[in-house]
Amino acid sequence: MAATTENIADSAPPANPAERLREAFNRLSNQQKIALAVTLAAIFAIIVGTFLWSRQPDWKVLFSNLNERDGGNIIATLEQQNIPHKMSGTGAIMVPSDRVHEIRLKLASQGLPRGGMVGFELMENQKFGISQFAEQVNYQRGLEGELAKTIMSINAVQSARVHLAIPKPSVFVREEQKPTASVMLDLYPGRSLDPTQLAGITNLISSSVPQLQSGNVSIIDQNGNLLSTLKNKLTEAGLDATQLKYVREVENGIVARIEDILKPVLGKDNYKVQVAADVDFSQSEQTAETYRPNGTPESTSIRSQQNNETASVNQAAGGVPGALTNQPPVPATAPLTTPPTGNTGAAQAAAKPGEQPPGKIDAAGITAPLNAAGQPISTSKNSTINYEVDRTIRHTKQGMGAIRRLTAAVVVNHRKDVDPKSGKDITKPLSDPEMKQINDLVREAMGFSQDRGDSISVANAPFTAAEPLETGLPLWKDPDNIDFAKDLLKYLLIAGVVFFLYLKVIQPALKTMFPPPPEADGETTPEGVAGAAGHVAMVGPDGELIEDVATIDHFAIKLQKARDFAQADPKAVANIMKEWMGANGG
Repeated sequence: MAATTENIADSAPPANPAERLREAFNRLSNQQKIALAVTLAAIFAIIVGTFLWSRQPDWKVLFSNLNERDGGNIIATLEQQNIPHKMSGTGAIMVPSDRVHEIRLKLASQGLPRGGMVGFELMENQKFGISQFAEQVNYQRGLEGELAKTIMSINAVQSARVHLAIPKPSVFVREEQKPTASVMLDLYPGRSLDPTQLAGITNLISSSVPQLQSGNVSIIDQNGNLLSTLKNKLTEAGLDATQLKYVREVENGIVARIEDILKPVLGKDNYKVQVAADVDFSQSEQTAETYRPNGTPESTSIRSQQNNETASVNQAAGGVPGALTNQPPVPATAPLTTPPTGNTGAAQAAAKPGEQPPGKIDAAGITAPLNAAGQPISTSKNSTINYEVDRTIRHTKQGMGAIRRLTAAVVVNHRKDVDPKSGKDITKPLSDPEMKQINDLVREAMGFSQDRGDSISVANAPFTAAEPLETGLPLWKDPDNIDFAKDLLKYLLIAGVVFFLYLKVIQPALKTMFPPPPEADGETTPEGVAGAAGHVAMVGPDGELIEDVATIDHFAIKLQKARDFAQADPKAVANIMKEWMGANGG
């Protein structure tokens, strides 16, 4: 029993872990020691480098395509504020991505970048005694810079330059010249300006310069294309953007009403509707003055009335010659009267009202008997009456936006059905009553008017299945996916390098440093192995056997299998041992 205790004591490993590690490290050859040290240093460097790499900021572009003056001012400002930055190969200034907007706002508060142009701040540093010509040039430069800055505030415009040609004023009207302007626009990639925006830029410049007409403003882009001539046919016809928008709203409103009434009947995606509206935007004023014919005299109104009556009595000398005839006449009195005769009263009584009595004249305020008036007698009577004339004045003003004509086209898909024989899906055209019903519904929904000349066309045709279009970018072209793939590849490459060093260097070194336990003494028969594997003797301090603990020694089983293999093929085992000895430098 004492011998057993001594053997166990001799085979026991050192109690100090450091001693055990030193003993295991001494089992390696010099080459293995150097390879292991280099590998551990490389793995440590890779881990530290990966950690520092992951903590580096994500750089993004702050400004690009800057001129030298603006770039130098921005770099100097960033260095004064201790903001980390770097220059890319294309000349762009890079800053941490989480501070891009903050830094841009700080630089904007200082007027950076200026873009190589100045505004009215140029007038703040005027020197004393400057000439009028220099002052006019500085004013023109400042006006050009301010207009360029205003145009650059448009989203699609990256940069802009404005050139003004302002002639000198002349006292002669014939020699007076109008100012002109030219604008150079640098648009962002993939952006463009519609005619409305171009018209806005043109009106902006023409309103900022006195006597500058809109037709004297020329606009070009960075490719040299003349943008000021891009006009829509409807715009050339006199329609502005508001009127075009109104036409689209009218058409879309009618289409929406037709779709709302067809959707419950036909179902979604089984019809297509298009409407064209002819809208009259002309504004006309009409003034009419009409006269009615005069009505009956009783119902007419007299404006003015004038009566004129004249009477004259010729009293030439005549009669029976004698003394009585040659005597002068008796002085006349007004009115001329004569003594009434015997039959005068009877004659007056016999005269009817409104008629002159016989033998008496009553005209122009003269009443006298015929024998006294004398012969011949001349009378004249004129009467003028002006009646009121009916007159009607009508002032008519026709409003804008009246619909002159509507045209609608509707295409209805065939009805889907199932073939009772084959069970396959088929399509059938709609019947005539159904088409008539759809036609009537569309007419009522669009407000069809025969007097206005509206037209409608409803057709029934099978729809062709449209192939799905890829609206988004492919996965391999998406910038987010590309960045994720780069990061993933980076970490996979690092993990692959570490795993390769572990398999080729660290794992063989560990096998050499910590070899399997030595072979147990005794008989190597299967029974002995089983017995050794099944019982382990526990020895107390006095050398007495305390107990037997039943365990399963898998190593002993594997060792027995190796021995059996060595007995079956000793040459192969010998070759394996030679390779091991050569690898360990033995």
